[in-house]
Amino acid sequence: MKLDTSKAAAFIGAEAVAKFDADIKAAQSALENGTCEGNDFLGWLHLPSSITPVFIDEIKQTAKVLKENCDAVVVAGIGGSYLGAKAVIAALDDNFSWLKPSDSPRILFAGNNISEDYLTEMIDYLKGVRFGVINISKSGTTTETAITFRLLKKMCEDQRGKEEAKKVIVAITDAKKGAARTTADKEGYKSFVIPDNVGGRFSVLTPVGLLPIAVAGYDIAALVKGAQDMEASCDINVPLEENPCAQYAAIRNALYAQGKKIEILVNYQPKLHFMSEWWKQLYGESEGKDKKGIFPASVDFSTDLHSMGQWIQDGERTIFETVISVDAPNSSLTVPADEENLDGLNFLAGKHIDEVNHMAELGTQLAHIDGGVPNIRISIPKLDEYNLGQLIYFFEKGCGISGLLIKVNPFNQPGVEAYKKNMFALLDKPGYEAESKAIKARL
Repeated sequence: MKLDTSKAAAFIGAEAVAKFDADIKAAQSALENGTCEGNDFLGWLHLPSSITPVFIDEIKQTAKVLKENCDAVVVAGIGGSYLGAKAVIAALDDNFSWLKPSDSPRILFAGNNISEDYLTEMIDYLKGVRFGVINISKSGTTTETAITFRLLKKMCEDQRGKEEAKKVIVAITDAKKGAARTTADKEGYKSFVIPDNVGGRFSVLTPVGLLPIAVAGYDIAALVKGAQDMEASCDINVPLEENPCAQYAAIRNALYAQGKKIEILVNYQPKLHFMSEWWKQLYGESEGKDKKGIFPASVDFSTDLHSMGQWIQDGERTIFETVISVDAPNSSLTVPADEENLDGLNFLAGKHIDEVNHMAELGTQLAHIDGGVPNIRISIPKLDEYNLGQLIYFFEKGCGISGLLIKVNPFNQPGVEAYKKNMFALLDKPGYEAESKAIKARL
């Protein structure tokens, strides 16, 4: 992976970035020594290097059981409990895999919304399918996930019987406490632990992400190896000018200090759409506190150049872009010649589609720079497990440093609870009687 911040630094000057050198060192030291706010959630920091081959084999063995006994596996989880796995699977998957036979089960994601239509349609599909469930919840009481698991557990048991259902329901939850742990122990499900010191949005490299990715048929050892190598590249002892995570944190905060309050993550590969969704949670939930924080947005180019392109080119100049560029595709396809040439595209005949895509990327970058939009560029050689592992840890470490530069606790999410309190009061949940009357009066 390569990081190029030069075109962004040109907007603000190298000295503006250099002002963060001392703060970067202090932030790295606080993370490494566990002296920062949220230091009880730093388990992700050296997680890649702590993953052993024995642990990977245990994940693979459980994945094997699910693959052998299921045509579909539903991952029940919300936020960090599903976005990381979905990001990696979508990035590696054939865009049209759902139309093709496969040796691996189809991976479905649920428990991330409260749509009656979505759940009904999923249940209708599963009626004729051998399915299993990976239930991901530390507490077991998160509303969206708990409702979904309640439905799926009953359906799986009705379809297979309780004994057979035990083989294909896996719990990823707290080690000792919570409703999901109690259920797993009572029913005898295979279970994995969500480490207490790893928050959901940093949990891709725990069983939360690794098990669904392995069930989907991808190489989790290569994913972990990529993260391990990036962990070494971003070690506290690596000089700032060679440390991509520190450089990224420095440039985005230098831009923020000069009024660039929105970061748009750009990709030119539709498979990276959900990587952007994961990134938005990672940075939005980590930095958006105390009325501070860069707003994370994303676009899929060249598609969104025909919708959002006008605003990015000519709108309010409060934005900067971070572009994920993939050097080479995994396929090969060229533009054919056409004798009539009615579309005027014969000048492209014989060129690879990816060359056209890259010229669109470079042309857009130049146009946006000319339009006053600073550009950061992240290049990866190809979309595979190793490079995605690098990208995941790069963004995680960069986020930890960046949040401390903004002077917030990057590892909590107090604002997430506000809607839940109102929802429970409106639903007349026991214990919310006092709030219920007052909230209903406001509607």
